[in-house]
Amino acid sequence: MNRKEEQEVRRKLKVLDHAKETRNVSKTCRYWGISRDTFYRWKKDYAAKGKAGLINSKPCPENPAVRVDPIIEEKILYLRKNYHFGQAKISWYLARYHGLKVSISGVYSVLCRHGLNRLPQNLRTRQVKSVKRYEKQVPGHHVQVDVKFLTFKDKSGRKVRRFQYTAIDDATRIRALKVYEKHNQACAIDFINYVVGKFPFRIKMIRTDNGHEFQSKFHWHCEDLGMQHVYIKPASPNLNGKVERSHLTDKREFYQLLNYKGDVDLEAKLAEWQAFYNYHRPHGGLKGKTPYEILVSKMRA
Repeated sequence: MNRKEEQEVRRKLKVLDHAKETRNVSKTCRYWGISRDTFYRWKKDYAAKGKAGLINSKPCPENPAVRVDPIIEEKILYLRKNYHFGQAKISWYLARYHGLKVSISGVYSVLCRHGLNRLPQNLRTRQVKSVKRYEKQVPGHHVQVDVKFLTFKDKSGRKVRRFQYTAIDDATRIRALKVYEKHNQACAIDFINYVVGKFPFRIKMIRTDNGHEFQSKFHWHCEDLGMQHVYIKPASPNLNGKVERSHLTDKREFYQLLNYKGDVDLEAKLAEWQAFYNYHRPHGGLKGKTPYEILVSKMRA
């Protein structure tokens, strides 16, 4: 036995001796911080093999035959490092775009092996009070609209401010995106016209916060289009939670990879991102399906 094994055997013998002296297994287990099952397993092993039975067995060596192929492992690490995807989303992406079937636990094993099982500190999910969420079942019944503030730098290093207007359908998660140079009611009205033409279903209700861009002119324009416009309660962004969460996705999966070269380039790339989000991107809230797939299933129901 090596030194570590000798220390472990001595400790286990002390536990067994303590039980003999006290004649109380429960008290011994509480004192030494072990379970009754563990105590009786040690006692059985000692009775059968003596001190040799108290030596911890060596862990089974990893079987290279069941390890993920290095090429697949490289794809897993790429998605983790560049997009900060969780193991479930990585598994969905591999299946959808590469025809590779890797279980969620298999992805997690790869991440652990490379020390990437924990996200960076600023991306970890905080424990927050659970909120009961409601989801409409009919497309267009409830559409959330909000604005994401963007800051870029042009070639000269000067800051450029832009505003991404976003609409997301509650039932399907289909989105419409458009960037403006200004942040006012005229832009909001133009955007809602864009949304009406973009969404393949009739919109019944628009829900926004109380921002200045969504005041009277915008409100009555929605009503004139036959849509009800309602405001969420002040300081309650959770009531527009789906559009708020989608902006976080934009930040992590689109803007952090974007090399801003001007508004024309931005509009083209945003249109590509919008199409990818709606038709190709596996959505965590939809169990790996895309918004368009959900729309098709609801239209057929």
